[in-house]
Amino acid sequence: MLGFAPIVPTDRPFRLLAIGSHSDDIEFGCGGTILRFVEELESLEVQWVVLSGDDERSDEARASAGAFLGGVAHEVLLGGFRDGFFPHDPNVKEFYETLKAGAAPDLVLVHTRSDLHQDHRVACELAWNTFRDHAILEYEIAKYDGDLGSPNVFVPLEERHVQRKAELLVEHFGSQLDKHWFTKDLFLSLARLRGMEARSPTGYAEAFTGRKVRVDAFRIA
Repeated sequence: MLGFAPIVPTDRPFRLLAIGSHSDDIEFGCGGTILRFVEELESLEVQWVVLSGDDERSDEARASAGAFLGGVAHEVLLGGFRDGFFPHDPNVKEFYETLKAGAAPDLVLVHTRSDLHQDHRVACELAWNTFRDHAILEYEIAKYDGDLGSPNVFVPLEERHVQRKAELLVEHFGSQLDKHWFTKDLFLSLARLRGMEARSPTGYAEAFTGRKVRVDAFRIA
């Protein structure tokens, strides 16, 4: 298995765009990777986009983004679209057009296309339609549908990253604690499974699908 180091700009911050349909999606799908970005990149700017949510869930999204990103420069954008109805709302597409008008991201993190939740699929499809010349990695979310696939990109994580991710999810999303799947052990188990598949030195990883990757330079790890 080859490891590729991302190309990090030297003259400006690395620009990360993270998109989630719901207020805990980014954290669940790629929270550990984001914690690693925050820890390792000298200069980072983040747009944290949550497409749906009432007042309570929007407040949770803002607080959670701040906790995951710490002192990193970031902007939280809330779409406020109706949960479960993205395929029927043309305004979601208009919202993506406003994102495209902003600073060009070096990396977009979004749901995977094979996700069975209709909002998640639309979020992914519009990301590909909107950011055609950008690097996109699709994150996964375990849920009742049993739609986890076979990802092909892995980000090894330290145990502290996955522990912190699980702690912050439980701390900041009280509205979800009654869900049978919203538990620390689930977050940790998926990271352990993907860590095994990636042969991560620490035993933990998050997994993504990279559907189109252009390699301009690489370093074999």
